[in-house]
Amino acid sequence: MDQGAGAGQQRARGRLGAPSSGTRAPGTPWARFSAWLECVCVVTFDLELGQALELVYPSDFQLTDKEKSSICYLSFPDSHSGCLGDTQFSFRIRQCGGQRRPGHVGEKCGDSWAPASLQREPAHFFGYVYFRQVKDSSMKRGYFQKSLVLLSRLPFVRLFQALLGLVAPEFFDKLAPCLEAVCNEIDQWPAPAPGQTLNLPIMGVVLQVHIPLRADTPEPGPPKQSSHETLLPAPVVLPSVHELDLFRCFRPVLAHVQLLWELMLLGEPLLVLAPSPAVSSEMVLALTSCLQPLKFCCDYRPYFTIHDSEFKEFTTRTQAPPNVVLGVTNPFFIKTLQHWPHILRVGEPKMSGDLPKQVKLKKPSKLKTLDTKPGLYTAYTAHLHRDKALLRRLLKGLQKKRPSDVQTAVLRRHLLELTQSFIVPLEHYMASLMPLQKGIVPWKTPPQIRPFRQDDFLHSLERAGPQLTCVLKGDWLGLYRRFFKSPHFDGWYRQRHREMTQKLEALHLEAICEAVRGGWGGGSWRGGHGQNWGDLGDRQPVVRTEHRDLDEGQVRGGGRGSDPETSGETGSGTGPPAAREGGNTDAGTAVHRHGHRLPAQGPAGRPVPSLGRCPWAVARVWPSCCPPPPSPTSSLLPATWHRCHPAVKMASGTAAWTLTVGGSCAHPTLGPTCPL
Repeated sequence: MDQGAGAGQQRARGRLGAPSSGTRAPGTPWARFSAWLECVCVVTFDLELGQALELVYPSDFQLTDKEKSSICYLSFPDSHSGCLGDTQFSFRIRQCGGQRRPGHVGEKCGDSWAPASLQREPAHFFGYVYFRQVKDSSMKRGYFQKSLVLLSRLPFVRLFQALLGLVAPEFFDKLAPCLEAVCNEIDQWPAPAPGQTLNLPIMGVVLQVHIPLRADTPEPGPPKQSSHETLLPAPVVLPSVHELDLFRCFRPVLAHVQLLWELMLLGEPLLVLAPSPAVSSEMVLALTSCLQPLKFCCDYRPYFTIHDSEFKEFTTRTQAPPNVVLGVTNPFFIKTLQHWPHILRVGEPKMSGDLPKQVKLKKPSKLKTLDTKPGLYTAYTAHLHRDKALLRRLLKGLQKKRPSDVQTAVLRRHLLELTQSFIVPLEHYMASLMPLQKGIVPWKTPPQIRPFRQDDFLHSLERAGPQLTCVLKGDWLGLYRRFFKSPHFDGWYRQRHREMTQKLEALHLEAICEAVRGGWGGGSWRGGHGQNWGDLGDRQPVVRTEHRDLDEGQVRGGGRGSDPETSGETGSGTGPPAAREGGNTDAGTAVHRHGHRLPAQGPAGRPVPSLGRCPWAVARVWPSCCPPPPSPTSSLLPATWHRCHPAVKMASGTAAWTLTVGGSCAHPTLGPTCPL
């Protein structure tokens, strides 16, 4: 943030009752803060009200009453947990009332480069909690109970837990002044750009983190410390912004990790009953991370209580259980959700060096509402055989006192390879549905992607199935058949189909541009005095746009049609522009745009508004190898062209048509403000 504007912004920040600013564009107060966090909440216990929201900072961030109630109840462990001292855990709630802070263009671009599992949640908030409960004789209740909550759309659990570990102890001693200083420091952080290693100063400590990029190769070890600059004090390097200690989370269920992976892959409903919110939230987050790099497309709640606004929705018996993973601590849920097909009960974590007693597979009929022993209660039969070599390797690591992060790397690599072995055949088959590039021609609409036929895919597994990359045996075909009915297949297919459609559009635009360049003998062609055609990049055409002056008379010298497809009486033909009042017909050659003649330049004083990246806006003559430009009713138009910002007008008085690349406006100057 600009230092010069700091004083004025500081006064606007902490003002109570300040109106909501809606979108925080870059350069406005709290713009950098909101790239990481939505707000910071303080929840305390009131003898009359129970849990109450004491403070929201920045004060202009608005929460609905339902969201405030959910945050209050989820920020405190319930009475069955008995948590004394300091406890950290997390929760996830559904946003109510629509999007109130639409992300700016930088956030959208960043999300497109981030791994699918680390993109911002548009409809949910993540809550990261630091709860303290200690004896205090000065309090009527005899205990000091307060929670500091970071509310964000980013699933950076490892980073925000580390941040709370630094901030919360200091906050409980100094309260509000400390919180304001911390928020101002976060407002100076750079944006979380994927692929970047960032140094984040906070309270005299520098946290060094690497924001993963979609194309990054998963590394089992911690990242190397950046050597580009010397920092004093030395930074605290976080191994990951989001990955938990998977081995510690799965210690009591290591014997059933593969079965749990199948349940997650198929999107099965699962209830996790744990002794504390910390164990509950870590187990749920570990389970949902099993499918990386595949995005977890089902709902999940790391910590859930009976006071949640969605309690009735998840516990109804009038319909099948929803595809959700619920983490709870109240045994009441066993009675309420005993009709769920899969229930995992975990006990207190043990910190001894030996492998803790593994939970046993039990039939749901043995589930008791009272005194339920730890176990995985399910009637599900795994499709794949258990990998005994993995368990032996982890046990050997325990005997040799191998560090937990190494054990986690072994386990994470096994799950990653298992997921990749399952997905690679799907990716290969999906790629075979892509039309051949030789069928993409400029005078036809792009060819369609062939439909996904499940039977054809299953037949292809005989020669190109997961057995080529995975040693595990089992009923792979049965697993794929059930996967086709899961939300994860739907999410994966939609994403891949969207990416392939964008690639087809880019190839079709490349074909159009090659045809346009070929019409003038190849090479880069200069259209009049106004625009250049350059070579296509990897994904979109590179066009350099120049501004030329045009007087009002010349603007009126163009066609009088009210639509780009309507030829004006004086705007048709190929001759010089008709002389009008104040016009200068010798200023330059005319650029034709579907029947409208536009002078390329005029006297100084009024620059021509940029015409965007429209091939026919720069062509003197549309090449004979190509048909006329598409009309608004053409099937090409919705896919590749749109009307740009209303303020941008062609010289004919009509709205400019601008290229759409990857679903975003490609206008060189007005793209970020385009309503598309």
